Amino acid sequence: MREIIEITTDRRETLVDITSRVEDAVRRSGIADGLVSIYAQGATGAIMIQENWDESVQTDVINLLRGMIPRGVWLHDRQDGNGDAHLKAGLIGPSETVPVIGSRLGLSRWQNIFFCEFDGPRDKRTIVCTVLDAA
Repeated sequence: MREIIEITTDRRETLVDITSRVEDAVRRSGIADGLVSIYAQGATGAIMIQENWDESVQTDVINLLRGMIPRGVWLHDRQDGNGDAHLKAGLIGPSETVPVIGSRLGLSRWQNIFFCEFDGPRDKRTIVCTVLDAA
């Protein structure tokens, strides 16, 4: 089963919690045990599983990546000024796979699924959720 999640982002760099949207897709799939693949379409967005307890972790992720990959110093910036966004997205990666156990996401209590925006704000970001049955 495949479902498309569309979101809007309101900042250039942010982590958007999409866990509930993925949970809804898993529930609608009717699959009890299997895998869900969460894939960000686009070259300047990524998917990350991270702590959900406190937003400081998400802020720390953004600050770490800003320090590691500064804006405005990359060859690609000559094209459209977002070379850093491409590098950040490539480093984090476009997808994650989560087990489906008993019709629920197999995340720990402290894990959530985040879309990582590195080139926003955007009116539309597309995330593809594919739920596969283990049977």
